[in-house]
Amino acid sequence: MTTAGTGEDRAPLAAFESVGVRAGRRWLLHDITFGLYPGEIVTLVGPNGAGKTTLVKALLGIIPITTGRILRPDPSRVGYVPQRLFLDPVMPLSVRRLVSPACRTPAPVIEAALRETGVEMRIDDPVSNLSGGEFQRVLLARALLRNPSLLVLDEPAQGVDYRGEMALYQLLSRLRTERGLSILMVSHDLHVVMASTDRVICLNGHICCSGEPRVVSVSPEFRDLFGSRADQLALYAHHHDHCHRSDSATEPLCPTCTPEDKTP
Repeated sequence: MTTAGTGEDRAPLAAFESVGVRAGRRWLLHDITFGLYPGEIVTLVGPNGAGKTTLVKALLGIIPITTGRILRPDPSRVGYVPQRLFLDPVMPLSVRRLVSPACRTPAPVIEAALRETGVEMRIDDPVSNLSGGEFQRVLLARALLRNPSLLVLDEPAQGVDYRGEMALYQLLSRLRTERGLSILMVSHDLHVVMASTDRVICLNGHICCSGEPRVVSVSPEFRDLFGSRADQLALYAHHHDHCHRSDSATEPLCPTCTPEDKTP
């Protein structure tokens, strides 16, 4: 996989600036600040209820934000694969019609998109006959018809077996390389995420930590969120502007902190 740069010397394709989303008296997200840079794969991880889907919907403009600002790319250049798409199994819907519901897209263009995601042979089959992996690839082909600069995927491997999951992430990596896409992905598949992304953002209402996947570093916040699962994963190093202290408040828990980083 080609690893994208840090982006510090480039303008972000999309950016969150002190973004908060509130529902009633409860903050679903607060103090969210990060950028998405061209050609970068960024994965959001976190427990259920951490605000991952809320963040995606805020980026897409589906829900309003309460505080802060979001820099968004042209909506016509954003491809979206939702977490769930419920279809009546008895509805006679073909793959061709799902990819282009209004039938306005030329057949060769539909065929090319399905070929790119590896399901061109299913173009005239009923959607109800697709496997979980094939269905996700069809949704991905539909998103690619927009010729996106940013591809947003919410749990793209949901309902896909392990082999299909690995193949899907390999496909996403190839699409990033061939199309120059930026990809923002929500995932619970931590063991795959750690090998398939340039940057991981650990979310739990706010950004707990973020950085490149690394085997050599362990984040206390990540371990707090995922418990014993964290021991089975290749974790990532992260840089932050705060330090995680022990109960004694005398030593940092984070091995990347320097004495100057220590804060109460």
